[in-house]
Parts: sequence; structure tokens; C-alpha cells
Amino acid sequence: MMNALEDKYISCPYCGETIHILIDCSIPSQHYIEDCQVCCQPINFSVSVSHDGEIELVVAHENE
Repeated sequence: MMNALEDKYISCPYCGETIHILIDCSIPSQHYIEDCQVCCQPINFSVSVSHDGEIELVVAHENE
């Protein structure tokens, strides 16, 4: 069985710094805003988890 939480690293669309996030794989489709841990700008997250556990993650500026 797959873990409910998956570690991922993304590049902030504002400052470009690499930040660590956790993806909750028990929810197949998610859209949320989380502030960058470095520059505190709001990042739009769009997450899809397929039936076989593949994670599709898109991050963008808040207004994109």
C-alpha cells in the first residue's frame, strides 16, 4: 500500500528556491494555496493522484 503522504521538492515560482512539501495522496484531486517557506508569496498548487499512485503536481503564481 502507498503512503498517504509523499515528500516532494518544488521550485518556488516567485523566488526560485527549492522548498519541501508533503502531498496527501489519499485525496485524488486537490487545489490549494500555500505560502513559500522562503519568500512567503502565495503559491497555487494543483495536485492529481492517479489510481496507480502517480502524482501530477503543478505550481504557479497565485494569479495564474
